[in-house]
Amino acid sequence: MPSVSTGLVEIVRDFLEAHPLMRSLFARAGRGELRFAELQELVGDDEGSVLYRLKERCHALFRPGAESSRVDVRREVLFDLAVGSLFHEAMKCRENIYQREVYEPRVRALRPEANADADALFRDFEKILGGVAPRLEEGLVECEKLLNHTREQLRVLLMEQRENGHVTRYLIENRERVEDVFDLTLDELLEGRHGSAATGYECAGRSYMVSGFFAEAERAFGDAAARGGEREELDRLSAYARGMAAYLAGDYGRSVEWLGRWLDGAGDPDARLADLARDAVSRVGQLALGDDKQRVTAGAAALLERLTAVLPTPSPSEAAF
Repeated sequence: MPSVSTGLVEIVRDFLEAHPLMRSLFARAGRGELRFAELQELVGDDEGSVLYRLKERCHALFRPGAESSRVDVRREVLFDLAVGSLFHEAMKCRENIYQREVYEPRVRALRPEANADADALFRDFEKILGGVAPRLEEGLVECEKLLNHTREQLRVLLMEQRENGHVTRYLIENRERVEDVFDLTLDELLEGRHGSAATGYECAGRSYMVSGFFAEAERAFGDAAARGGEREELDRLSAYARGMAAYLAGDYGRSVEWLGRWLDGAGDPDARLADLARDAVSRVGQLALGDDKQRVTAGAAALLERLTAVLPTPSPSEAAF
């Protein structure tokens, strides 16, 4: 069963793929150019269809028994229903296009050769095929309405799931498509989701750090500061990101320096970040090389002592220092 964090990212990704595809197909249908083969990517009976993937992921995440199943799932249920309705309406359009493109030419070709015994059957064929055009037109109108409703339900769902940093990261990484689909600037969307664009970028940065993407985290904190975020806290978080990035790059002296600056900041440090930092610093004594090894090792030992005071339960790796 997917987690809400990763599952919602996949749902957003599939919707951002489906929306422009559907808009393009609506335009082609309006010009009479839409063909059955073009619908395979959009709607079908397997994972090759983006609407099928979206429907299945919504069912897995939001229906009873999923991780998010609880009393207050009204918004998730509405979104799931909207996606399901959109999928089934699109399937009906697909079948009507198939009838128009495949069955109608066959019926027209066979009709002149049919004997009297088949007249009743062909009259039924003609009746069915005569209704294809109005059914298709009506179905496309309903699909367009449902697509707009589904987009609005997703937007509101994103507002309610504001603590999901994975989603915020995905929105930032896919700015152009997000702005095109939601008809908002990314900063406007983040403001609605987090209260301010700066808070949105900070949320993304924290999520990047916990996932070990430190360069991306530092960039997000810089974007948050540029949008009026709290400079002192963002500078502190940036120092942590630089320290961990330096550790991964093998620059242990700089790592100890930047992590020390982070720990010098005001307030209690985030326990998850402190634990990651302690694991890194505890290995510096084994990893450091070169003429300044003694200085770096001494600095790491002093920093480790401070981190241990913040997190009194030692990590298993600490004994290896």
